[in-house]
Amino acid sequence: MKKTYITHYNEIDPFITKDGSIIRELMHPAQHGAEKQSLAEARLPAGRKTLQHIHHQTEEIYFITQGKGLMTLADKQFQVLAGDTVCITPGTSHCIENIGYDELVLLCCCSPAYSHEDTEILDVMIT
Repeated sequence: MKKTYITHYNEIDPFITKDGSIIRELMHPAQHGAEKQSLAEARLPAGRKTLQHIHHQTEEIYFITQGKGLMTLADKQFQVLAGDTVCITPGTSHCIENIGYDELVLLCCCSPAYSHEDTEILDVMIT
């Protein structure tokens, strides 16, 4: 398969990850030109929360582009707003809850690239 080095948002189909968020893979080694990282947009409707989970190998960076959330990193909780950036180191349990009235939207950069196999779910979804 020939790798592409540019993607077009309206041509990317969303899917649901193991943690329950709606994702669009904007750049991923499995189908694009990136080699060691992935970039995705995640959307979470108002009142929803992702499943508490960990990634054993992947470091993630969340950049909040829209909305208001409650971020949980291990035993810490804090509010996040548009413009905030959060680093999630490998092995750190985490989830995010949309505590606003509008959709929570964030960009998620993963290195190495996101994979379902590196995602361990720790609890059940609370809606």
